[in-house]
Amino acid sequence: MFPCALNGAARCWMKRCTPGRAFSTPRPRLVLGIETSCDETGAAVLDETGVIWGESLHSQKKTHLDAGGIIPTVAQRLHRENISRVVQEALDRSGIEPSELTAVATTVKPGLALSLGIGLDFSMKFVRLHRKPFIPIHHMEAHALTVRMLHPVDFPFLVLLVSGGHSLLALAKGIDEFLLLGQTVDVAAGDTLDKIARRLSLKNHPECSTLSGGQAIELLAKEGDRLAFHFKSPMGQLYDCNFSFAGLRNQVTMAINKKEREEGVEKGQLLSCVKDIAAASQHTVASHMAKRTHRAILFCKSKGFLPQHNPTLVVSGGVASNEYIRQTLKIVTDATGLHLLCPPSKFCTDNGVMIAWNGIERLKQGKGIMSYTEEVNYEPKAPLGLDITSEVKDAAIKLPPLKLRINS
Repeated sequence: MFPCALNGAARCWMKRCTPGRAFSTPRPRLVLGIETSCDETGAAVLDETGVIWGESLHSQKKTHLDAGGIIPTVAQRLHRENISRVVQEALDRSGIEPSELTAVATTVKPGLALSLGIGLDFSMKFVRLHRKPFIPIHHMEAHALTVRMLHPVDFPFLVLLVSGGHSLLALAKGIDEFLLLGQTVDVAAGDTLDKIARRLSLKNHPECSTLSGGQAIELLAKEGDRLAFHFKSPMGQLYDCNFSFAGLRNQVTMAINKKEREEGVEKGQLLSCVKDIAAASQHTVASHMAKRTHRAILFCKSKGFLPQHNPTLVVSGGVASNEYIRQTLKIVTDATGLHLLCPPSKFCTDNGVMIAWNGIERLKQGKGIMSYTEEVNYEPKAPLGLDITSEVKDAAIKLPPLKLRINS
């Protein structure tokens, strides 16, 4: 018996010191995951039970925060400068050699073209050098399935994916089978919060100088009065599950412009009501997401898409780290009888672990596994599953009243 089986040192001891012993257990299959879809360079080694053998992550957040937004060419350069080190760190921490890997999984879609290209180019050289199978990964599928590494979640389940670049609702029917119920028609929730934070000059706030825009909004909103400003929830008269955040951003911008004139504040300076605007903006984003999710739940129930026993809503993506948004969604799931699951914050943002796990899922089912000799292309734009958003719209489901009151 090995009581420290999840400890890296114990794993290495078993691997290196007991080969050939009659009682040694067969080595589990191991997948190296590589993620470079946007502004995080991540790598991780996982086994088929979900144990993380080693991981490494290089974040570009500070660079892009100082620049006022993600610059693709800068992101590309930083990926190129760090990917070799990040992958080697993950391997070193896992205590294994590349020859011991079962396969390599890498994000190839969707994402920033220049970023995806760095990850794919490195991965193809790696698998050809070590003659390993290659598993191309859909970034959003990886986000959706990460929860299965942590909890025994059976298909089908409803998933809400919200990040800097994506906002969508889908029914996960299998590891590569999704029904798209709704998606953003303009900009994503995370991008909206980031741009509101930028317009509020939150990087100049003493509590927020090292935080991303979304993190700064969440922090300041805790001490703000969301009722001090009224921002209209988007798409109130459209009975579908799509999202729209561009109108909210315009509302907030106009409110900021007005308050700046009233207070005689120039751009770059902080308004006295900055916490109230943060709270009102966050609440409107959360409310909009909750309402679309509520409709998606009712639609899936009407179609018999969700299981009778323990139906589940999984929320993932960077924005899912926001505790206020999680609490708002919990009101919806409590009212509709669903179980709400959110991966820990470190697994909600982009990382190599989620890519490696998606590779494990595909390896187990023998799906999407390619030879190192095959050519692979990256795809900056890639839909998730079968689009049935028009069917959801045609159902025109009106929501029953539901009070979304969150205690600060």
